[in-house]
Amino acid sequence: QVQLVESGGGLVQAGGSLRLSCAASGRTFSIYCMAWFRQAPGKEREFVAAISGSGDNTYYADSVKGRFTISRDNAKNTVYLQMNSLKPEDTAVYSCAGSNQYRYCSGSYFRSAQYPYWGQGTQVTVSS
Repeated sequence: QVQLVESGGGLVQAGGSLRLSCAASGRTFSIYCMAWFRQAPGKEREFVAAISGSGDNTYYADSVKGRFTISRDNAKNTVYLQMNSLKPEDTAVYSCAGSNQYRYCSGSYFRSAQYPYWGQGTQVTVSS
């Protein structure tokens, strides 16, 4: 059974940093495209970042580009999201998502429907 478990969320002041982790089990995710999404209260889920199986290709939402970095350690079957210069508008539940896209992320990497596997989410709260 595939399982994704996020950790690293918490409360941080604006301008601070957090590092989220997503540990995968039940499947070798190292060859598949992985992503992070977030959902703020009263808003729809939105794409944050994606990374190809090798880690060579990364993709970001405009709202986080230059502040967030997605990476992966395939030996540990773990994906990370380093979040710097956090803003109150980054407050949301952040979820890790796993795809069946082999090695590369498809052109629809930003669509949640591309990812059949999801973690339970971790809360990130940024205070002003």
